[in-house]
This record gives sequence, structure tokens and C-alpha cells, in this order.
Amino acid sequence: MHTKKNIVELTNCSLEEYERMRKLPIKVVADNVRSMYNIGSIFRTADAFIIDEIILCGISPRPPHPEIAKTALGAEESVKWSHSTDTLQILKVLKEEGWKVLVLEQTHNSVELQKFEPNHHERYIIVVGNEVEGVAQEVVDIADTVIEIPQHGIKHSLNVSSSASIAMWHLYSHLI
Repeated sequence: MHTKKNIVELTNCSLEEYERMRKLPIKVVADNVRSMYNIGSIFRTADAFIIDEIILCGISPRPPHPEIAKTALGAEESVKWSHSTDTLQILKVLKEEGWKVLVLEQTHNSVELQKFEPNHHERYIIVVGNEVEGVAQEVVDIADTVIEIPQHGIKHSLNVSSSASIAMWHLYSHLI
């Protein structure tokens, strides 16, 4: 029989212990993601996979907000985050610091996510885009790598928080 774990068994660590943990060299940049629920979900996944930081850019909503908290379930308190009005500008600064920019988008020369092998000696930024427009072309243009999640159904895209979660998991599973 498979008995579900109770809340005490599911608790991994305290907020203080989490803050002291070594984070993976991964940042997530939200390029004008408009939904508070998507932002909350990205926070929750970033917490699970010990992501270094979330950078909310442009119109992306910021904590504290009840709609972000509804899906983040407290992760907006544990995951480091910042805001930038200009996605391109912050990415240029981070690239100069040695971060590799991975844009999650569908392009003619993208690399299928499962074929992307992260290097343990690199630091990565996963850039996700607006729910309708995707990642801005000017941001796609400066990517070190464009990664794409292969899809075979009728719809051509996944929800931005789902895509971000899949990409975070992929890097986490290779770098942990």
C-alpha cells in the first residue's frame, strides 16, 4: 500500500535553513510575464529546485500580492528575487558577468531541451516570455542558446509557468 506522507514528513527545511542552502547557479528571468498566477508558480518551482534568483522584468508582477501568494504558497518569501524595468539591459549586465543566457522560445535554430547538456562550470539564466508574445526578439537575439520544448499536439505552446518548470527541472537534474 502507498500511504501518503503527512505535512511533517513533507517539510524539507525551515526558511532559515533554506536561506543558508547552496543554490544552483541558475536564474530565471521573466520577460514581461503578465499573470500573477504564472509568477507565483515560477516562484514555487524555483524554491523546489533551489534556483539562485528570479528576475521579474517589465510588466511582470512582483510580490507581495495575494494572487502571487495563492500559487507560490510561501515561495515568494524563500526565493531571492529582484525587478528590472528592462530585460535586455539586465541580461547584458549578467552576460558580462559570465552568465549564459538560455532563452526558452521556438525558433528556427533552437536546441531541443532534452539535447541541451548543461556544463557544471557555467552559470545559466533561463528566460521565459509573455503569455501571448513570448520572449522579445531583441532578447532572443542575444541568447547564447535558444532552447525549445518539443511538442506534438494540436497546440503549439505550453503555459509559461509549465515551460519554466520543465526547463528548471532539466537544468536541476543535470546540475544537482
